Amino acid sequence: MINPQLHDFLEVWNEKWATLPPGSGPAVRRAHFEDIAREMRLPDPAGVDANAEHLVASPAGPVRVRIFRYASDEVQPALIYMHGGAWMQGSPETHWDITARIAAWNRQTVISVDYAKAPERPFPQAFQQCVAVAQWAHASAADLRIDPRRIAIGGDSAGGNLAAAVALELRGTDVPLCGQLLIYPACDFRQDRPSMIENAEGPLIFTRDMPRVNATYCPNPEDLTNPRAAPLHAASHAGLPPAFVAVAEHDPLRDSGLVYADALEASGVTVTRDMGMGLIHGYLRAMEFCDDSRAKLKAMAGWLASIFERSPA
Repeated sequence: MINPQLHDFLEVWNEKWATLPPGSGPAVRRAHFEDIAREMRLPDPAGVDANAEHLVASPAGPVRVRIFRYASDEVQPALIYMHGGAWMQGSPETHWDITARIAAWNRQTVISVDYAKAPERPFPQAFQQCVAVAQWAHASAADLRIDPRRIAIGGDSAGGNLAAAVALELRGTDVPLCGQLLIYPACDFRQDRPSMIENAEGPLIFTRDMPRVNATYCPNPEDLTNPRAAPLHAASHAGLPPAFVAVAEHDPLRDSGLVYADALEASGVTVTRDMGMGLIHGYLRAMEFCDDSRAKLKAMAGWLASIFERSPA
């Protein structure tokens, strides 16, 4: 059974999306999402400065990042965060509630990435930009007042996909990551797992939309099995940083995340799982309505804090 507290959230969410004009293109959809997120944003937690922005150079062009930093002059651990939005929409501003709270609760820095969006800029542009941001964060650690040995990567949904792909890309390089926070991630593009059938009608996302979304991000069908787009297809998952994999019971993507957690564990990676019982895809957006949504984000922040504590000082 879906957590009853989510029903009010879904009613509000669906009402707001119902005002999107039929046939709207990507730019209009993005603007509409920004408006909805702004209308539903929670009050900012105390002690977080979110005013700093940077443009980071990448092979796919400059990428904007917004810095959420706990108000302290101390050197802080950092999380590089990629928002969800089906690789087509979303921004650091649409996911402000998540990143601001992690920064406040952990007294840390969160670097939120406004990566390139499909269909205008399909794979691999977002991936290339996210890798470049991780490299920049490590190289700029002194200027950002973050600890280069305590940088984690994370994201939700499409952002979880990008986070997992970046972790694979940077494995064994001079840009170490101490953890990966993967929140209801899309780790491959298969449509035949039980969760895709059980949760075909969502809520929030629908199995019938997946082929279109996937083709928008990866218009070249060969890329659907490229590990940089589908991390589950990596030849090996050994040597990756510890992972927190959060899925949702009533989510078409649930099993993609669970199979990825299995692959990580089979390769010797330490994995913490959260099954998200009673929850839906995108549940972190419902913190105003659902006590468990907020509790789950608290648990994720706690896991990050424990990873930072275990990393070399």
